[in-house]
Amino acid sequence: MTARYDSYIICTSPRSGSTLLCKLLAATGISGNPDSHFHRPSLAAWRKSHGVGEIDGEDERSTLARVFAAAIAKGSGDTGMFGLRMQRGSADYFMEKLAVLHPGPGSDRARIEAAFGRTLFVYLSRADKVAQAVSCVKAEQTGLWHVASDGSELERLAPPRAPVYDGPALMKWYETMTGFEREWEAWFSREGIAPLRLDYDALSRSPRDTLRSVLLALGLDGKAADALSPGVKKIADRVNDEWAERLRLQIAK
Repeated sequence: MTARYDSYIICTSPRSGSTLLCKLLAATGISGNPDSHFHRPSLAAWRKSHGVGEIDGEDERSTLARVFAAAIAKGSGDTGMFGLRMQRGSADYFMEKLAVLHPGPGSDRARIEAAFGRTLFVYLSRADKVAQAVSCVKAEQTGLWHVASDGSELERLAPPRAPVYDGPALMKWYETMTGFEREWEAWFSREGIAPLRLDYDALSRSPRDTLRSVLLALGLDGKAADALSPGVKKIADRVNDEWAERLRLQIAK
């Protein structure tokens, strides 16, 4: 089976299920190692993340070329396909630097394909922006962002702390998430992109089916999804439900 694409970009926003999807895609062994390879909007952060040393007198374009080469190697592994997760909050800086690296092409899409080859754009979104905002605030407060399928901690960014309802923070994240969706849709329209659209709820209900749909869209063997099990477990609980109910009332006022 011959792949239709050289790369793919998962266009998303926080708490949309992208960690689960990335881990599933990586586990197939045929679809790269997707991750936020250009996450923090800083060239210094990119260099540090990819182990790219500083060279005295080197111009920005040459530095970017080395960073992108290292990112492509990390995001491809030995599969020959590059996978990238792009959070909306990181996208503008990424496109700005991509234009420095590839100044010739006249659009973001053309520059992306100059950098990564034929690219499938995947849009992973979460319809319930209230639940998404609640998930973000709770993760920030508790420090726990992801747990493994056995319940053990997978990603903790701060010491444990009990969650406390914070109306302003929740409303800010809700507005941010709705803004991210508008921005992605505007970008797809401007760039003439018809992305493969994936939904958080469908991914949560049937991760193998969602994974299979991505593999098939890439021109890869969909059977690679059959034996895989999710490596990430949902951590929503009664607190999430209670906060969501209160936030919906707050929005309705």
